[in-house]
Amino acid sequence: MSGAILPDRDALPDRDALIAAALAASAHAYAPYSRFKVGAALAFADGSVVTGSNVENASYGLSLCAETVAAARAMSDGLRGGLVAVAVIGAVIGGSADNGGPVLPGQPPVTPCGRCRQILDELAGLGGTDPLIWCAGDEEVLEVRLSELLPHAFRKDNFLG
Repeated sequence: MSGAILPDRDALPDRDALIAAALAASAHAYAPYSRFKVGAALAFADGSVVTGSNVENASYGLSLCAETVAAARAMSDGLRGGLVAVAVIGAVIGGSADNGGPVLPGQPPVTPCGRCRQILDELAGLGGTDPLIWCAGDEEVLEVRLSELLPHAFRKDNFLG
């Protein structure tokens, strides 16, 4: 994100606390088909944190990712800009299709999908920020800027001239 504001490290939320918020959100995921529960937590400059979890649908194309749910919640709550950090965590659960069962071990870090990267970029663009994205797994946290995940985002400038 060219010319984007990079938040000062001191202005960022606690990484582990934001990942914990994403993990807590993942407990509310509705994932009876893939059994892949994802949680996301978005941190804003004003200190607010908005979470979301994935919501699957029998028609897979209508499913909602955790990051999209969180961004929609933030926008519907009036948060426009100031996005400084995002935490994402996901895990495959064992057991039956009713979402029961333990988290299976060995989960690698989960990164936002392409659609979610674009959704997050739109929200970040409203405040001109380039948020830090923490992608959590069992034993590793990948830390990357949104602009690194989506280096050539489609923005309003692309069609407004």
